[in-house]
Amino acid sequence: MKRIQIFENGINVVFEITDEKMVKLLHFSALPFDESTMTSRTGNAGFSLVELQISGIDRPGERHGNKYIITAPGYRLEYKDFKDTNNSLGRKLEIICFDEETGLETVSHMQFYTGARVVRTWTDVNNCGTENWTLEYVSSFSLTGIEKEGLLPQDDKMRVGICHNSWQRELQWQFYSLEQAGLGQSQPTEWQHSSKVLGVTNVGNWSSKEYIPMGYVENTEVGGAMMWQIEHNGSWHWEISDREGHLYLQLSGPSEIESHWSKILKPGESFRSVYCGVCAVNGGFDEAVAEMTRYRRLIRRKNHDNAKLPVIFNDYMNCLWADPTTEKELPLIDAAAEVGCEYFCIDAGWYADDVWWDWVGEWQESRKRFPNGLREVTDYIRKKGMIPGVWLEIEVMGIKCPMADKLPDEWFFVRHGKRVFDRSRYQLDFRVPAVRDHCDAVVDRLINKYGVGYIKMDYNIEPGIGTENDADSFGDGLLEHERAYLAWLDGVFKRHPKLIVENCSSGGLRMDYALLSRCSIQSTSDQDDYRRYATIAANAPSAVCPEQAAVWSYPLETGDWEEVVFNMVNAMLLRVHQSGHLARLETERKALVKEGIDVYKSIRGDIANGVPFYPLRLSKFSDNWSALGLRCDGRIYLAVWHREGSGNCVIPIKSDFNDVKVSCIYPSYNEEKFAYNPNNRTLSLRFSRPNMARLFVLEEQS
Repeated sequence: MKRIQIFENGINVVFEITDEKMVKLLHFSALPFDESTMTSRTGNAGFSLVELQISGIDRPGERHGNKYIITAPGYRLEYKDFKDTNNSLGRKLEIICFDEETGLETVSHMQFYTGARVVRTWTDVNNCGTENWTLEYVSSFSLTGIEKEGLLPQDDKMRVGICHNSWQRELQWQFYSLEQAGLGQSQPTEWQHSSKVLGVTNVGNWSSKEYIPMGYVENTEVGGAMMWQIEHNGSWHWEISDREGHLYLQLSGPSEIESHWSKILKPGESFRSVYCGVCAVNGGFDEAVAEMTRYRRLIRRKNHDNAKLPVIFNDYMNCLWADPTTEKELPLIDAAAEVGCEYFCIDAGWYADDVWWDWVGEWQESRKRFPNGLREVTDYIRKKGMIPGVWLEIEVMGIKCPMADKLPDEWFFVRHGKRVFDRSRYQLDFRVPAVRDHCDAVVDRLINKYGVGYIKMDYNIEPGIGTENDADSFGDGLLEHERAYLAWLDGVFKRHPKLIVENCSSGGLRMDYALLSRCSIQSTSDQDDYRRYATIAANAPSAVCPEQAAVWSYPLETGDWEEVVFNMVNAMLLRVHQSGHLARLETERKALVKEGIDVYKSIRGDIANGVPFYPLRLSKFSDNWSALGLRCDGRIYLAVWHREGSGNCVIPIKSDFNDVKVSCIYPSYNEEKFAYNPNNRTLSLRFSRPNMARLFVLEEQS
């Protein structure tokens, strides 16, 4: 028996190579390893480093149902090699295992990132044998014993966080005890095992239509936590369950049971699982989110947009509602420039004479909407000192698009011999070279002909489990399409490195770091009630870097000063996605928009480096008070929203400042009462009416 102990970036990792040549992951935590916490009656039999299921091999042992434990040949993989190196990102571990009977080799990768307590993990499967083997499941991360620290029963100390997500209801975290999750203890600790799985799954091409692809688990007794994200733009699965007296966590991409995925691996071929980011911290949710934010910045494509944070105007929300014309755009362009916007995006409809929804796909300008051409409008945008942008939904083709009936079925997703329809659109298959060529030509034409520097890349359908064309399974077709789309995006950025691409999917229905490691901006919602949007905005940086989280600010045509301020505060610690019909706002209310943008420009350098925290916990739609904080070098920014109920609130502020000065930096006319209490480090607020918001800064006095 041999132990390998790693301590890197505050994370303790312990491997064991048994006398039978099995590799076990005994520990992954910010806390040190304690042998006494290994309480299973079978010792470390369940602490598998990797789970691999292929067709046609028995799964012996404990009852597993749909649980991904004792996978075959995963349970019998033998140790082959261990590599410990350093690269430009940080320390890199590779653990190689082999199954003699099948000739399958696995390589478990752990990439550390200097400056973050997060490890990126994935698994390669290589067929070194002489037969075809069908993959049904490959784990990207597998850890048993997530509950083992501390003395309390697991039911009394463990808390699991799931980030629910849906259209206009994005980023809704819920926290569950084991009992609430259906995993309450029912047997002696050393025996506890069952067929119950707490599984969180996405199936399809909208990666976050029900859940954000991340999760959280906390041991409240010892003050330790883990957070993870699955970095994939399609089907994925994570699960927590019990195994011989311990709880395990497993992360993966698509699987056969959940998402109709299987893959035939021929001799000499390899398969790579999806990437996952896993962090371990001393502390709780705020500490975990801070580390994930640092990690997300490290894995992201370097770009000027996330350093400069330019202000974007988009003409859709509470404005033109996808009905643009030259006549309507010109006064909006004037107004957007007047308040200080730096990008101006023409949203949907610019390519269709009438109903635009099912005509998408050809992407030619409508001369009915723009009699002198779209270039007249984009030139006017540049004349006003802004960079023009347009809306695209490049991955689909409407059923009324003139091209659709002329193209072969090979261009599209097909199941059971028929093209896949969803919401009057076809799904293009990016594995097809002609599809990629068509999309390249569209993007290049918009940039070269119209001077476009910003693309809002939307995606409004769900084509389901995949395609049968040139695929081993529906899910295999979907996975390879998604990887081809990512490669296509990489090519776009290589040709046009200054282009800004916003990742949008009916708002936030594809909020994942496969896409966000490439796209610099993420649409957070289509929520059209600014008061409810406050909850989505507050929670956004739990899943997306603040400088990538685009939040609408859309002042109403008829409203008051506080409505404008509330709208602006929604976006001011994130990315300002300005809208509303600015050309029709009265002078004083438009001035409040400009003031908010001016303040934003003065603090956006801090936003690009700040990490979020939640002094009033994560926000819910039912909350009367919500708050989002950003910790930056030498200061703390705090956005506070009040909807209904009592106008009094006390907000705890953890800081190392000795002598704190608090200022309300927006709006300048503020007369609401606030006071910092140094003895217990809290901020007291008194707001005089419902539906108010304020932006504060806390600094240490010199």
